[in-house]
Amino acid sequence: MVDQINARTLPRFNKVIDCGRSALMYRARMVTDSFPHARFGIAIALAAVFLLTNCAQPTNTSVIEPTSTGQSEITLPRGDVVAKAELRTKLAMLSPTVRVDEAERLALCAYKTSRRLAREYRVVFPPALNNILVNTGGRKRGLCYQWTEDLMRELDALKLETLELHWGEAFARTFSENNGVVVTAKGQPFWQGIVLDAWRYQGRLYWGPARKDPEGYPWKENKAQYDRVMNTQAAQPTVGLINSE
Repeated sequence: MVDQINARTLPRFNKVIDCGRSALMYRARMVTDSFPHARFGIAIALAAVFLLTNCAQPTNTSVIEPTSTGQSEITLPRGDVVAKAELRTKLAMLSPTVRVDEAERLALCAYKTSRRLAREYRVVFPPALNNILVNTGGRKRGLCYQWTEDLMRELDALKLETLELHWGEAFARTFSENNGVVVTAKGQPFWQGIVLDAWRYQGRLYWGPARKDPEGYPWKENKAQYDRVMNTQAAQPTVGLINSE
């Protein structure tokens, strides 16, 4: 189903939960006007709806390593193969200094990792429904920042020399928060980069210019979160050695 949704139709799915929220709030106002004693219970119910669909990072900023179910070989759908080639071209066009072979490796890794994570997360659609499952314990991972953490680790393992990774976030610390990996040429400003968002289509990679998102996400760089994710990854081998002694 996800593969059949394009950039024009996806916002309709993303607005389903927002419409549901609005309808709940309208009904709640009607009920509370008629039954003032019900206001407290309805307030709790509305708060639960907003919290369970929330994709924002927790206030505890520690990074939890995902539990992998194994990296079986991923065969990309035909649409992904075409889109991957387009991404490679756009990455190579970021700067004359970008190596085409490096752009190809990054594009392929991004698409395969997105599909693999969707399998490991056991995602459902739309994204807001998947958020509810994660926030209620029905899934271990699958919030937008978790997609970004796991994708960034895989891309960082490529040891890129002409491309650079950044942590991007939009509407930080709100119910509309989203996170993504932003790729630039080495030394290039963040706003000139290409955002990779695996959460938006639940495993079918979205990518586009960071400075003009079709769904209005105002992407900004969060260097502190990038450092937290990368420092945690760098520390893992050391922890393993200590535990084995």
